[in-house]
Amino acid sequence: MNVAARPTPAGFPTGSGELGRLVLAFDWSATPLGPIESWSECLRTAASIVLLSPVPIVMLWGADGIMIYNDAYSVFAGGRHPDLLGSKVREGWPEVAEFNDNVMKVGLSGGTLAYRDHELTLHRHGRPEQVWMNLDYSPVLDETGTPAGVVAIVVETTERVLAERRERFHARLADGLRELADPLAVKSVAASLVGRYLAAGRVGYGEVEGQGEDTHLLIARDWCADGIDSIAGRFHMPSYAATFMADLAAGRTVVFEDMENDPRLAGLAAWPAHEALQIRAQIIVPLVKAGRLSAVFFVHAPDARGWSAEDVALVGDVAERTWASVERARAETALRDESRTAETLNRTGAALAAELDLTRLVQMVTDAGVDLSGAEFGAFFYNLTNEAGESYMLYTLSGVERAAFEKFPMPRNTEVFAPTFSGSGVVRSDDIRADPRYGRNAPHRGMPRGHLPVRSYLAVPVTSRSGAVIGGLFFGHPRTGRFKERHERLMVGLAGQAAIAIDNAQLFLAAQRELEERRRAEEKLRDLNETLERRVADEVAERVRTEDALRQAQKMEAVGQLTGGIAHDFNNLLTGISGSLELLQSRIRQGRLGEVDRYVGAAQGASKRAAALTQRLLAFSRRQTLDPKPTDVVRLIHGMEELIRRTVGPALEIVVSADAAAWPTLVDPNQLEGALLNLCINARDAMPESGRITIAAANRQLDDREARAHDLPPGEYLSLCVTDTGTGMTPEVVARAFDPFFTTKPLGQGTGLGLSMIYGFVRQTGGQVRIESEPGAGTTVCLYLPRHHGTVAEDAALAERPDAPRAVDGETVLVVDDEPSVRMLVTDVLEDLGYTAIEAADGASGLKILQTNVRVDLLVTDVGLPGSMNGRQVADAARVTRPDLKVLFITGYAETAMLRDGSLDPGMQVMTKPFVMETLADRIREMIEA
Repeated sequence: MNVAARPTPAGFPTGSGELGRLVLAFDWSATPLGPIESWSECLRTAASIVLLSPVPIVMLWGADGIMIYNDAYSVFAGGRHPDLLGSKVREGWPEVAEFNDNVMKVGLSGGTLAYRDHELTLHRHGRPEQVWMNLDYSPVLDETGTPAGVVAIVVETTERVLAERRERFHARLADGLRELADPLAVKSVAASLVGRYLAAGRVGYGEVEGQGEDTHLLIARDWCADGIDSIAGRFHMPSYAATFMADLAAGRTVVFEDMENDPRLAGLAAWPAHEALQIRAQIIVPLVKAGRLSAVFFVHAPDARGWSAEDVALVGDVAERTWASVERARAETALRDESRTAETLNRTGAALAAELDLTRLVQMVTDAGVDLSGAEFGAFFYNLTNEAGESYMLYTLSGVERAAFEKFPMPRNTEVFAPTFSGSGVVRSDDIRADPRYGRNAPHRGMPRGHLPVRSYLAVPVTSRSGAVIGGLFFGHPRTGRFKERHERLMVGLAGQAAIAIDNAQLFLAAQRELEERRRAEEKLRDLNETLERRVADEVAERVRTEDALRQAQKMEAVGQLTGGIAHDFNNLLTGISGSLELLQSRIRQGRLGEVDRYVGAAQGASKRAAALTQRLLAFSRRQTLDPKPTDVVRLIHGMEELIRRTVGPALEIVVSADAAAWPTLVDPNQLEGALLNLCINARDAMPESGRITIAAANRQLDDREARAHDLPPGEYLSLCVTDTGTGMTPEVVARAFDPFFTTKPLGQGTGLGLSMIYGFVRQTGGQVRIESEPGAGTTVCLYLPRHHGTVAEDAALAERPDAPRAVDGETVLVVDDEPSVRMLVTDVLEDLGYTAIEAADGASGLKILQTNVRVDLLVTDVGLPGSMNGRQVADAARVTRPDLKVLFITGYAETAMLRDGSLDPGMQVMTKPFVMETLADRIREMIEA
């Protein structure tokens, strides 16, 4: 960036921070803007506003969008500052060039744009970065009124958006894991939620077996994005994680952002191994329990990726919660298995005791063994001799398609599964291909052809009371390591039951032993349930505290948003008033009286809009004074139709369906107009792309049943309904729609006061509000207002006002107000009309005057006065000695509602600021003569 010291041009602001100095020093002659000394007045003024603003603002001047921004925006620009200054916006932000093309097109054609929580990918610090922002674009006009540039207000909301997303993620995680009873389902749900939240390539939970060089990672199931292969299976960890095994064993999380170029892996085989698995960036969270590495939770990305601290923390939190949920589910599953085992053994024992058919008995034992061991298939071999002395083997198969035969002859003294049943002990093999006991020989001689391949098996001999091996149970699985010690114990018990049944003796001994284990299992289950209930209660309490804090933050943001809006609108109005007065003074001094009315009208118009704004603010706080009038709602709708169309924009269709014979109602028309406009804006927000808004007015006769349903007395009502074709609301949202500060919009896009204000106004009018909505089917909001049986006055044309009535000699008015300008204006009006005016700046001074013998025909006092006495207290104290004193209260705040609700004494009236001075004169004359 070319810079050179130069003097400050005339009119250029001083004290405008670092960017002010950089703008002055920049060589603008190399840009389409030309030297700064030659800048037009409008360009210099716009640049001054940008540099002096405390919020992030950037101005894009000309067709190329030459960038001028302030200190706050330089923080947002990050590593691209100060090179952005004086650059073309499309070149300065190439990754969002298409977006800025549209900004310049709309802005230079005189249009505006507004985005809330808009998502973009920027390269502020040399790498892709996902950000969210509130963006407002407005055109900047030159001296001829033609758009010459675009000014943008940029407020980054990334931190808030990510915080809300994390909160929603944790809520979904808690809800998703809470009821799961299967450990595999727990792992799958946690992996899926993390994968979608982080837009990862692969996520999974693996359990660690063995230690040292024999450490293996067992991944039962993983979540994978489109195009990414699953790596479920068993991995030798030292082959893949030798460089960081020590970190994992010590409980330290391992993070790689680019494994191909990471110096920790330079010259090692780890990167090619991971490349083959589509892993270039990853987070691995170790779960060290009881002093050993028991599991890991991993997140993979196929490309280089910069993991944020929040990403790593989130994965760590999910890993711990997944481990706890897996262990809980595993404990619950074990307890259920124990209970189911006892029941199965009891049923099997009872069945064996009553079963005399040897074939059915063998099949029954086989089925029970498959169920208890989780085997893929099972068999029961039993040797017997027929009447002819021939040896037979009785064989049944369960879990796979039944063999074509059940009995086949065998030579006498043939060993069936010799390695298995020749002795008296249980034989188990986790992987027969690696089992040195068998070498190349498969341990399933005697099995019929076509059986399933065996990788792991469990074989238990069936021994008679004399100790002779009379048969054997065999259970196999095509995967390795499927049978555990508890399966051995179960099968030994089952074999004992089989032997007892065969020997026809003591059929229930094994089942009775299992009953005591079942009772202990139930006690463990009760203890676990109590622990889980306490944990759930703690989580619920923490969630309630979090929600309370969030609601408080939303309320404070709503107050801040409202304050900013008030300041913005009042600054605009005050600019119109003060500017008009300055020009009015200048024109009078110049003798150009022909232009005086123009500036007087502008100042009066701004004053009236300021008055209307204050009334809306009081309505927002539900402290306004309603002014009900007989109102033709159909006429009111048609009168607002054009305003509504401009407000919601051309993308939405507006349909008005109003019954011409609709009844009038007694309502504050200004409040009803505001309510109707608010409902249309809500409908617009529910249809961001396109849709239809229908405004309908009709007569409704509510009988007893309908009135109870609407919480209204039976009778005649006018219904005013606004219907949209938008996203709709759930029953839970409808139930809370009228709560103050409740909103479904993101932070910064709504305070939650609009529907609450409408509800309070309609209920105060004697009516009711009802919402009908379904998700995806649109929303209808209906206002039910009582019918008014009087007539509605036609709109009267403005007539020329007669001169205000003058005072009678000697009539005196005491004016008490702490605002000097108000006292000056009121006393000037009074003196012009011939009254004697006395001024007091506070309540105590005014009361001293009233406690003398001076003549006072009328007291005009503000309600809210400084010091120890307000206006009402002054009036009450004065009437102790002047019981007939007439009092006119003037106020601009919420006291109006108190003074209008019936608490005024006879001879007291109230006027709300601001008011027309002629109206004040009429009211004073009216009260004195009354």
